[in-house]
Amino acid sequence: MTQTYPGAPATLPSPAPTPAGADGGAGAFLDVRNLSVAFPTDDGLVSAVNGMDFTLERGQTLGIVGESGSGKSVTSQALMGLLKGTSAQLSGQALFQGKDLIKMSESGMRQLRGRNIGMIFQDPLSALHPFYTVGHQIEEAYLVHHQASKKQARAAAINMLGRVGIPSPEQRYDEYPHHFSGGMRQRAMIAMALICEPELLIADEPTTALDVTVQAQILDLMAELQAETNSALILITHDLGVVAEVCDSVLVMYGGQCVESGPVDEIFYDTRHPYTLGLLNSMPTLTGTSGRLNPIPGQPPSLLDLPSGCIFSSRCDYAALAGADVCREQRPELLVETGHGKRCHLSSRQLITIRTSR
Repeated sequence: MTQTYPGAPATLPSPAPTPAGADGGAGAFLDVRNLSVAFPTDDGLVSAVNGMDFTLERGQTLGIVGESGSGKSVTSQALMGLLKGTSAQLSGQALFQGKDLIKMSESGMRQLRGRNIGMIFQDPLSALHPFYTVGHQIEEAYLVHHQASKKQARAAAINMLGRVGIPSPEQRYDEYPHHFSGGMRQRAMIAMALICEPELLIADEPTTALDVTVQAQILDLMAELQAETNSALILITHDLGVVAEVCDSVLVMYGGQCVESGPVDEIFYDTRHPYTLGLLNSMPTLTGTSGRLNPIPGQPPSLLDLPSGCIFSSRCDYAALAGADVCREQRPELLVETGHGKRCHLSSRQLITIRTSR
């Protein structure tokens, strides 16, 4: 990212060398295989993520959607190594340019965080430290991965604040998070995440608390910066409208599992799982004739005691078509055909019938 805002200081130092091996390895840029995360509690083992599989290439945007508690944020925390040193039980692989993030040591992850993998957290007010100025926090993120002086780091931080659209960045550099509005704090979080130009950016509900105008500005900014750096983006959200606008592919999570995945157009127009259909049906539309939304009935399953069969069967309106006993007793595998995967006992013909009758 060589562009600077008008009046920005001159040249900035190059980043420290990428850790050995981080630019090697065959296969996908990010290749997640059978990722599982469980948390031991007094009541039992909480299975938050169960056998996640997906790949992502540079320059592409993957949207991960699902209800609260479906495992979206836990997946991102596992990829960032934020669960290391906790009681969480992790298994599977997350190969980032050939290096397994799950097996990597904490010291190894510290070298990758910020420089190679960045994250925008859901709540910038809690993610930013209230006792330090915004500029100081961005500057510190820069110094960790650059051989630079404090003066150079300050220049880089001011430049990035200007790049993300914060007015008077020299003045804002010395202000505290509580001086910023919600949209400005989110921009500051993006500046902190992008200061080292990461190759992979994970954005966890980056626009949830923002009004629609600021939301559009943030999404445009992220798309612009992604295009400049050819970075890969994982966008975690519950907003299917945002997914339709910015994502290349989509992964739908339910009960800690991927229940459907594929190109964004196919997820919307060739939907192959009843849960995804339920999410689409619950969205308000401008052309709808009814003033009522159609929420998915029932509650998600307890992650302490997942059913032995399809985890969506108790809420599915179409289980009888596949055979209620089959759905209750047999856990469907994730079947992938031409890049579109579904975890459902219903046949393609039955799903077509369901879609056309909506």
